Amino acid sequence: MVTLKNLGLAVVFFWFMGGGIAHFTHTEFFASIMPPYIGYHTEIVYISGVFEILGAIGILLPALRQWAGNGLLLLVVCVSPANIHMWLNANLFPDVSPVFLSVRLVVQVLLLLLIWWCTRQPVRGAAATAV
Repeated sequence: MVTLKNLGLAVVFFWFMGGGIAHFTHTEFFASIMPPYIGYHTEIVYISGVFEILGAIGILLPALRQWAGNGLLLLVVCVSPANIHMWLNANLFPDVSPVFLSVRLVVQVLLLLLIWWCTRQPVRGAAATAV
């Protein structure tokens, strides 16, 4: 179980570290997928990028892991409007397959479950968890 949790932590780390960095290297793309009813697109892209990077680093530190996991859970929920906007308005994003947009929503739910599972503290008396 420890190895699986470590693998889960690695997936979450690379997902958010890579995504966080991408918020700074591909800012225009992330701003373009945000729903029009949300303001400050560029600023929100930068802020969410910072929180993705901080969350990725935080899950590596056992003392902060659960807090960082909680933050990443909240972040995924907060960015959901952009993913849903793309899915509902696939015609606005002709370079992205509608199938990909649908699969991405399923992956987002699986990501939430993975974050929850690999960042929870062990129950007292249970076997050791990921380091």
